[in-house]
Amino acid sequence: MRIEIWADLVCGWAYVAKRRIERALADWPGQPPELHWRPYRIDPTAPPRPVRLGQALQDPQVAAALSSCGADPDEAPAAARMRAAAAAADEGIGPRFGAAWRVDPTDAHRLVALAYRQGGAATQGRVVEALLHAHFVAGAPISDPAVLARIATDAGLGADVLAEGAGADEVTDALLVARARGIVASPTIVVGRTALRGAQPPEAILDLLRAADGTQISAAAGPDDETGDGPVERYRWAESLLAGGDPLGALRLLAPVLDEHREPAVLELAGRAYFGSAQLGRAEAVLRELVAARPDDAYGRLLLGRTLQRQGRADDAAAELRLAAAMDPGYATRASTWLR
Repeated sequence: MRIEIWADLVCGWAYVAKRRIERALADWPGQPPELHWRPYRIDPTAPPRPVRLGQALQDPQVAAALSSCGADPDEAPAAARMRAAAAAADEGIGPRFGAAWRVDPTDAHRLVALAYRQGGAATQGRVVEALLHAHFVAGAPISDPAVLARIATDAGLGADVLAEGAGADEVTDALLVARARGIVASPTIVVGRTALRGAQPPEAILDLLRAADGTQISAAAGPDDETGDGPVERYRWAESLLAGGDPLGALRLLAPVLDEHREPAVLELAGRAYFGSAQLGRAEAVLRELVAARPDDAYGRLLLGRTLQRQGRADDAAAELRLAAAMDPGYATRASTWLR
């Protein structure tokens, strides 16, 4: 069993959640689950260089963003920070608790992703603990390359593990997967397809594990599919992003699937995403490949016709739209409207 924790490293409740998960697992009688930390962003506009937190909090929008994880919507940012500090004290985090810097945690998230890739869950867990402790207890800026290099070295990853943007693609893709899965809070604890939002008490986490034990992964699913990195899940999450109005995000997740699997369903989804992002030449190419492989695909013909129409190729578009209407009378009204 795997527990995914979607969290921002600048979210105090992520540290609280880590301790509560550890307490829950101490009472879990079954096989110990693997913990997999995944990225989330509560403050996506943080500047590249660290800013003293006291200065940053003078901006009400920044204060609200940094206090948003685990907060009641009606709670003032200062009260939210005090409540998080009290919860951290209850979990034995300290002696003091509170960030000193507003930072962009992108590189820290890269380090977390690389720790999992190179050392597995145990190494990743040590890196997450070190980053959270540095940010909330030691008051260090976890966007500082020297801080990250020290943490990486202590974890056995090497001081240059972040060189040349390593891990950036993994973080970007994971953030898209989070959006596709409907992750809207830090932290969110996920087992299989069931999620708990916020730093829930150990009893709630144990209930989640009991409910999911042995049922969260189908027999056909591989380990990549469980985390959204395999072709089946990438296709599903790309479909979700496209439905949510993010064709570029959909194309990013779909790209490795499209490279390896030129099946009609993949070509159709790519065609829709290219069309939705106004990449009409690429849309035409994959849709022509689709209708060549499946000449009786009425929807493929319809979308190809619309693509050609948007390119200003009226005669070519008309031929495809008429074929779509002939193949599926349900498309006749739409096709005739577009042909006017």
